[in-house]
Amino acid sequence: MTSYARIRVFLEMIKFSHTIFALPFAFTGALLAAKGLPTLAQAAWIVLAMVGARTAAMGLNRVIDADIDGRNPRTAGRAIPAGLLGRGSVIFFIALSVLLMLFAAKMLNPLCLYLSPVALGFILLYSYCKRFTALAHVVLGICLAGAPLGAWIAIRGSADLPAFLLALAVLFWVAGFDILYALQDMEFDRQSGLHSIPAKLGLNGSLWTSRIFHLASCLFLLALYLYLGLGTFFLAGLVATCAMLLYEHHLLRGGNLDALDAAFFNMNGYISVTLFFATLLDTLTAGAL
Repeated sequence: MTSYARIRVFLEMIKFSHTIFALPFAFTGALLAAKGLPTLAQAAWIVLAMVGARTAAMGLNRVIDADIDGRNPRTAGRAIPAGLLGRGSVIFFIALSVLLMLFAAKMLNPLCLYLSPVALGFILLYSYCKRFTALAHVVLGICLAGAPLGAWIAIRGSADLPAFLLALAVLFWVAGFDILYALQDMEFDRQSGLHSIPAKLGLNGSLWTSRIFHLASCLFLLALYLYLGLGTFFLAGLVATCAMLLYEHHLLRGGNLDALDAAFFNMNGYISVTLFFATLLDTLTAGAL
């Protein structure tokens, strides 16, 4: 396999296109922190830090879970268990991604660099969570909540209450949809002794837990709107976000997993992009802060 082909397989393995879930939230945090548009340099380094962190996270997860993935019919075709990539090749890509993240953090400000090991620690923890706790979904939420929190710190050089409100909204949003995604592996997790909320609570318990998490996400976004006195565009984005979450759960009512792809990929991609553009419009019309 050529180097180009290996890179293409690696990008497909880590679902690089799914960066859309977290990157808009990072820029939402950056817009609010800057009280306007960040500089081009800041935006570029935030993108590189995000790409490095997410690539390292997904690659590490694929290496650590390779044996589990090979036993699961749903994931047996992934690159490592299918023999398309060796562990050594993936670890090389992970190392490059970590270096990219650390360099981008250094270029942003000292606090970003100092906190980078904390982010990497949560990334590593998530990859092992399913072996000992059903709260892996929450840990994943913490990992992605680092996007807006990290972007805020990148702009301000400090962590302030609005950043934590946005980060908590992302945490519960991600944990909620990850619970839904994990419904696919509920029986496999039980049979393999792995931990997840679906394996522990079953279908109905998982659906209700996800609903509660998404309600919490909406409430934290509302708290952010009220605390910062954000404008009409952000409020419209918040309402649209809540409506899309409701529709996501409507699609999966009664455990209809046939609609999972639409609920997981489409709705959650729309949510992050919608909230970003709502914040951007507030910023451009000088109504954000």
